[in-house]
Amino acid sequence: MNRPARLGVAALTASAALLLTACGSGGGGDSSADKIEGAGTGATTSASPSASASADGIDRPEIKLPDDMKLVVEDRQTGDAVKDAILADNERAVSTVWQAMAHSDLKKSGIGFYYTDTALAGVYEYAKGNIDRKTSWAGALRYYDRKVSIFDKTSGALTYCVDESKADVKDLKTGKMEGTKTTSDSYVYYNTGVKKNKNGVWQIWSLNEDRGAQRCQP
Repeated sequence: MNRPARLGVAALTASAALLLTACGSGGGGDSSADKIEGAGTGATTSASPSASASADGIDRPEIKLPDDMKLVVEDRQTGDAVKDAILADNERAVSTVWQAMAHSDLKKSGIGFYYTDTALAGVYEYAKGNIDRKTSWAGALRYYDRKVSIFDKTSGALTYCVDESKADVKDLKTGKMEGTKTTSDSYVYYNTGVKKNKNGVWQIWSLNEDRGAQRCQP
């Protein structure tokens, strides 16, 4: 199977010349937010990949992934309400990036609802690059070993692994798959910084990728 080499969200560090680190990046607003519907605000319709989408009373953007794009997300429940909220918003966040690519629509993707600061700038440029090339992916991405650290009432960090071995890069013009072989780089470690905004959404503000990380190998 193919590993989607340019589909790991933080692969943007190479394509967009951005280095996003969980400890060192962040700071003020970014002009990219102005281009994305819902950036820095509450947003439109209520739906998400999580069953608890409307349970917290937050009006969230709709997320609908195509049938050939599956997310297998583990470690959804810890028993701690704050940690579970961070995990749920992380699942929604990554889904918005894939939604943007699958439907070639940044404006209504919801990216600006779940990302902010340098992470927003990075994922925006990453998704836009794939949209311009008319590339997406099909298959399944597995998110596992997800661990949350809470710093205070409005900040924390989340680390997790992604298995890309069951996903393949898709050419949206032809519908064809690339079919690259699985390697150690098919397993990716992510380290993200998160902060809770005024609407109660745990947004990703910083993002770091370690492709081929030993800790994520099967």
